[in-house]
Amino acid sequence: MSILLKPIITEKATADSELRNRYSFVVQSKANKVEIKKAVEATYGVSVEKVRTLNYGPERKVRFTKTGVQKGKTNAIKKAVVQIAEGDSIDFYSNL
Repeated sequence: MSILLKPIITEKATADSELRNRYSFVVQSKANKVEIKKAVEATYGVSVEKVRTLNYGPERKVRFTKTGVQKGKTNAIKKAVVQIAEGDSIDFYSNL
């Protein structure tokens, strides 16, 4: 299974990629910074300068229904913000 699960394409992440040459990805929760760097370099053919990671815990939700209290949670995810070298770029829309 791949280290990189999917790119994050939001308004904030797109602005960050245009202005500061940083790209965001959802990665496996067990992956470390060295593995993320190697995966981005192999997948997109760019040179990575810096990797930042963020761990997000699950969001817990409670619903009150007529059958009782329903508890649930979402999955925990890990995000990686990758800064690539000046002059390199990643095009997420090229293979659509």
